[in-house]
Amino acid sequence: MDDRAEAEARAKSRFMLINAMRIAGIVMILAGIAVLNDVLPLPDWAAYLLLVLGMFETFVTPTLLARLWSTNEKR
Repeated sequence: MDDRAEAEARAKSRFMLINAMRIAGIVMILAGIAVLNDVLPLPDWAAYLLLVLGMFETFVTPTLLARLWSTNEKR
């Protein structure tokens, strides 16, 4: 039973980390939009950088982590 509880705790922490990555990516995208709308006083290149990194963190990173942590034999 101890192994099952440990595996469940590991899966729960991985799930939380993947969702935290998605939320952080969305925050970066919103910050980039705020810069483009002159709400935040940063240069335009910073806005585009935030947008690109936010998109990567929202869509690509969770998929890569899920694939890395998958227990299936398919990779």
